[in-house]
Amino acid sequence: MGKKYDSVEDGFAAANIDGAQRHLFLCLGPDCAPMKEGEETWDFLKKQCKKLDLPVMRTKAGCFRICVGGPWLLIYPEGVWYGDVTPKRCERILREHVQEGHPIEEWVQRTHPLCGSGPGK
Repeated sequence: MGKKYDSVEDGFAAANIDGAQRHLFLCLGPDCAPMKEGEETWDFLKKQCKKLDLPVMRTKAGCFRICVGGPWLLIYPEGVWYGDVTPKRCERILREHVQEGHPIEEWVQRTHPLCGSGPGK
């Protein structure tokens, strides 16, 4: 369970909304991968983001409705989808994609940015 804050502004500050350059979503399973694997990858992702002081928001999800090939990591604003994300893969993704700005093409399953694609765009 997440931490409780005294105000919405405290929650926004803790989520690093103002400083974030990317938003990382990790699907933990259970249909695309065993939940244990998803939780291990999530724990690694949290620790590495904090250790490296990355300008990101991170969100864990219960299902992206892909239901095969997970755990899945989705990175916005690029809209890059990585499948079969283990802690080892996650480490490389954080270094090369998040820190250096170079998606790992051989692991990218799909790219679908949402920026500028809303109604009337």
